[in-house]
Amino acid sequence: MDAERLVAIGRRALAECRAALDVVAEAWQAQALAQAIGSQLAVNGPQELRGEARGLSEAGGRAGMLADPAVLRSGGPRAAQLTAVADPGRSLDALGTLLGEVGIALVGVACATDEEGLYWQCIEAIDAADESSDHVRAMLHRLTLCERDRERRRDRDRERERSRGVDADRDGGRPVTARRPDPAEPTASPP
Repeated sequence: MDAERLVAIGRRALAECRAALDVVAEAWQAQALAQAIGSQLAVNGPQELRGEARGLSEAGGRAGMLADPAVLRSGGPRAAQLTAVADPGRSLDALGTLLGEVGIALVGVACATDEEGLYWQCIEAIDAADESSDHVRAMLHRLTLCERDRERRRDRDRERERSRGVDADRDGGRPVTARRPDPAEPTASPP
């Protein structure tokens, strides 16, 4: 299943959460998905993202180790269904949105609970979501910079092609070449 579809499923599941532990479970699901997307991009993604993608994968993996196995009671991580990250930019943008929503939901749970254990689970999950969000933002920024560089190169190439076309038009479509003087031809001599 594609990353964007899994993110959409996660966002819908988070929106439908009614119990505090369900919110925490969805936070860990989001972290597992961040790890999976990071792993996919580290191996198969654009070259310029691979280093940061490894960081996302590691951050998601560390966060997953903190998860209480009872919290992931919804049949295991959805991220195991990830087969592709078809559009890295759109997938990362969607993941960033999910992680932001997770953070907001966790703050709500942490503020509403009197249970110390649940409070600290929320704090750990918020920290994990923030770390993953940092990696996602860095990758989106890098993609933006790379796209700008590609556009500049395309613009330069188009400009070169246009200027070559103007030179060719000026000479009737023939390339401009220097002509060798004919020794039999009279040359103008200075007076």
